[in-house]
Amino acid sequence: MNGASREALAAARERLDALTDSTSADATKLADELAAVTALLDREVSLRRVLTDPAQAGEAKAGLAQRLLDGQVGGQAVDVVSGMVRSRWSQSRDLVDALEELANTADLTAAQKRGALDDVEDELFRFGRIVSSNTELRAALTDRAAATSAKVELLHRLLGGRAAATTERLVTRLVTAPRGRSLESGLESLSKLAAERRERLVAVVTSAVPLSDTQKQRLGAALAKLYGRQMHLNIDVDPEVLGGIRVQVGDEVINGSIADRIEDAGRRLAS
Repeated sequence: MNGASREALAAARERLDALTDSTSADATKLADELAAVTALLDREVSLRRVLTDPAQAGEAKAGLAQRLLDGQVGGQAVDVVSGMVRSRWSQSRDLVDALEELANTADLTAAQKRGALDDVEDELFRFGRIVSSNTELRAALTDRAAATSAKVELLHRLLGGRAAATTERLVTRLVTAPRGRSLESGLESLSKLAAERRERLVAVVTSAVPLSDTQKQRLGAALAKLYGRQMHLNIDVDPEVLGGIRVQVGDEVINGSIADRIEDAGRRLAS
């Protein structure tokens, strides 16, 4: 998002944090309701254009949202949406993207309150790796002709009782409402959002063999010192690395693998 939309999203995040910081707030219920509004505005293009029309007064748009949603979702969800439509959005689609992010953030907040956020981060990462390596599973979850109920049942068989409830909810929501994204990119976005919830960066670490707890701690401390932020490590084992490690933080890659060194040496010899 750019410009006005970025500022509007930042304000919406603050409002959501203020609501979910309350011990009385049901973050899981709020997540469901915000997801429902996301689906509504994703489907009703004319409505979201009206709610983001810069020519209309913010209070008028908020009043419309309140009338539409009153009795359909709880008061907290109405307050969040009303606040969002008061803001200015660069594109009407940005409002829907922001609502979806807030719904996912509310679910992650619920997991954080239960002390399960670390598990959710790890499970999202591992599920993404499973999907990328299993073409049949990916096809079943992304088949547009398949019934939504069949996808939900498949995910429940895969994740139910094996993963945190929040993980199953987030993945199910992504699979049943991908909104034009690939499954892999959606899972990556969820992983990043989970990390941001704890104000951490995500480092994808690829090594030839599993790292010991001591090695993980040392690597995490070194990366935290390098980037100036707490670091969450997603560990991926790949025998083809041949030794050493490969670390990716965002778009930046730190290579320390033997395979990369061999390839680099070969390029130098060829030149």
